[in-house]
Amino acid sequence: MADSDWNTAATVLRKKGPTAAQAKSKQAIASAQRRGEDVETTKKWAAGQNKQHLVTKNTAKLDRETEELHHQRVPLEVGKVIQQGRQAKGLTQKDLATKVNEKPQVIADYECGKAIPNNVVMGKIERAIGMKLRGKDIGLPLELKSTGK
Repeated sequence: MADSDWNTAATVLRKKGPTAAQAKSKQAIASAQRRGEDVETTKKWAAGQNKQHLVTKNTAKLDRETEELHHQRVPLEVGKVIQQGRQAKGLTQKDLATKVNEKPQVIADYECGKAIPNNVVMGKIERAIGMKLRGKDIGLPLELKSTGK
């Protein structure tokens, strides 16, 4: 340490650059554009969405839906069975939705007959409330098939 001299020592000061979040903010993009820098922005489509509810080919048909061409909705009879089965188990719409891993609005749509039937969702609801929702015997208790060994 005897060799070091305070007058000849070099001092290097560095300023940290912006973090990733700060660099992507609207203010940072606007200031970069004012300075004339090249800025590339892209918007991700459907980022962070639930993948099982993606837009399908039937969307165009739904947009053109008329009286002659319309998608079949869940019958009110099925909605009433879902409601009765849910209440018999002492579940709210939110509880049932959590149990079948869907949004509460999906259960509400099925109960009031607004939903377009989805066999996957119908199967989950059938198992949760223990009643058949498809076929001839709607409203009867669901009989689990045993593996005949």
